[in-house]
Amino acid sequence: MAMTLRLTDEETEILRALAEREHRSMHEVVRLAVLERADRAAHSADRDEVLDWAEDRYADLLDRLSR
Repeated sequence: MAMTLRLTDEETEILRALAEREHRSMHEVVRLAVLERADRAAHSADRDEVLDWAEDRYADLLDRLSR
């Protein structure tokens, strides 16, 4: 799917410098950034699910420890 990405001049320069530093195209840098962000979001969701489970499972223990 094709799309247009509108960046400020400053954002474009940051992207250009990053692409040069990594020896990648600006397109590739943006594509990898999207994938990395999606991976972090999935990790955060997994972490939150585990923490919610632990909070429910150990609610009595956590209550006692807090006193």
